[in-house]
Amino acid sequence: MTELLQRILPTVQKPARYTGGEYNQVVKPLSEVDTRVAFCFPDTYELGMSNLGMRILYGVMNEMPGVWCERVFAPWGDMEEAMKTHDLPLWALESQEPIKKFDMIAFTIGYEMSYSNVVNMLRLAQIPIHCQERQGLENMVFAGGVCAFNPEPLVDFVDFFSLGEGEESTVEIVSLYQRAKKEGWSKEAFLENVAKIPGVYVPSFYSHSYHSDGTLGAITPREGVSPVVTKRIVEDLDHAYFPVKTIVPTTEIVHDRTNLELFRGCIRGCRFCQAGFSCRPVRKKSPEVLYRQSVAGLEDSGNHELTLASLSTSDYKGLKELTDRLIPYCLGEKVNLSVPSLRADNFSQELMHKLQTIKKSGLTFAPEAGTQRLRDVINKNLTEEEILDTCARAFSGGWSNVKLYFMLGLPTETDEDVLGIAELVYKVVKTWHAHATNKKRGLRVHVATAFFVPKPHTPFQWEKQITPEEYLRRTRLLKDAMRNKSVEYNWHAPDLSRLEAALARGDRRLGKVIQWAVEHGAHLDGWDEYFQYDTWIKAFEACGIDPDFYTTRGYEEDEVLPWDTISVGVNRSFLLRERHRALEGKVTKDCRQGCSGCGADKLLQEVKCDA
Repeated sequence: MTELLQRILPTVQKPARYTGGEYNQVVKPLSEVDTRVAFCFPDTYELGMSNLGMRILYGVMNEMPGVWCERVFAPWGDMEEAMKTHDLPLWALESQEPIKKFDMIAFTIGYEMSYSNVVNMLRLAQIPIHCQERQGLENMVFAGGVCAFNPEPLVDFVDFFSLGEGEESTVEIVSLYQRAKKEGWSKEAFLENVAKIPGVYVPSFYSHSYHSDGTLGAITPREGVSPVVTKRIVEDLDHAYFPVKTIVPTTEIVHDRTNLELFRGCIRGCRFCQAGFSCRPVRKKSPEVLYRQSVAGLEDSGNHELTLASLSTSDYKGLKELTDRLIPYCLGEKVNLSVPSLRADNFSQELMHKLQTIKKSGLTFAPEAGTQRLRDVINKNLTEEEILDTCARAFSGGWSNVKLYFMLGLPTETDEDVLGIAELVYKVVKTWHAHATNKKRGLRVHVATAFFVPKPHTPFQWEKQITPEEYLRRTRLLKDAMRNKSVEYNWHAPDLSRLEAALARGDRRLGKVIQWAVEHGAHLDGWDEYFQYDTWIKAFEACGIDPDFYTTRGYEEDEVLPWDTISVGVNRSFLLRERHRALEGKVTKDCRQGCSGCGADKLLQEVKCDA
């Protein structure tokens, strides 16, 4: 640690965010290293260290001979001001050295509101933010994560993108870089060769042209370059790298626990869910491997909480077998077992009683819509009877705290659908009065509504977003209809969701908007303390771009989409078919009841979809 940093740390909040030195961090002698990777999470330490994907790839790269991967996080506002005041460039935790000295700079991007942090971290690192300004192999910037499935708003700043799951492709990318550095390749030569790795997208190899009305006219690949880049997946999760020996933070993080990934993908087909479509096909780990990894991870870290994580945990086929083994262990070791992402249509009485033996916490379900008509539109495959039956079983088992998540602004939504949320909540309250075994504690129903954001690679990628004003009108309508002392209602701020939608469906022209916003103070936009909506609106105005072009306008079905160069394995024809079924109010059965022909199974070579 430098003397300057030592002087600064006592003046900022949570100095442990910036010091490194944690148990299990990887430190390598520079004499054994030929390639240094700064692995950047574009948000705070507390969020980044809670990210399982970052922990996996950190371990993957540090197992490579000659490669040293170090962690970098976005500084909080007070530290950023101190860095600017003292001309202190952004550094990596393990070595405490500026990342401008590193060979490769990798970002994992899971949320559009972190785009400003990507650009701001490059600025704080004193690295040229534009790709064309970075010559040679040094400071090669690449990125992955779910936001890479529409990378276009960031192509001014990121040299190439790694699409999909990175356990295997990251090794291939970094290995190629080692060769390029050893042999003295030019940057252009490296990009030409890295583009040949399946799952790698090099934006500079594609040109975009526009119609006079501003819509995208054509995407033209360079000669010899594939017109579409398909994401990578890991087929055999049982043998894939998993970090049972992982860094133990020295300060509190958001998810201070051991996370166990049960499976990837989702058998459901919720038409609004980007993760549900972009993570297909379903591949699972065996209960034996999961039990072994959970015990090893808990014992090495000393954590007292274990979370079984996936997009829909209760859809895991081996959940009963796994919990039968885990619960006795957790009881003996005083470890709390958390099972989030439960569905109301398969939350069993048996599982409820198992969890109750360890710790009784609140239950969380996401009906998403208040009426059956709208749940059918979004393909939730969930009935009111199933919701209330699940609540009845939970209340009879002693639960008295339930969280219900909904969305407002879904396609075809009417005021009747909005009021349907209040009616459903009222029925939940009645169910508690009818079935609760302990009424002394009282009932708490926490209701939350999010502002629907249409996302790429979903059946709703073409849909319009309602205006923030209309969203607020619907929240007021709902609030006035839920006047019960047992019900607490919260709603997401619409300004943030409007900007998220613009960035999610944006094209290359948004790069200058992001840059302008950052230059005028935008950073840490996912935090209420720092989000400045007015700055972003001024950025759009200064660049002559209307955000409504990407939000309330919607997209035509025959329109060229900015992300058409990217394939997540799901056919466009399938997404269109699902959109039409949504508008007709027709449901599509989940994958276990029959293959719907989305096309994602073609990504598999050696194993079948585990749905």
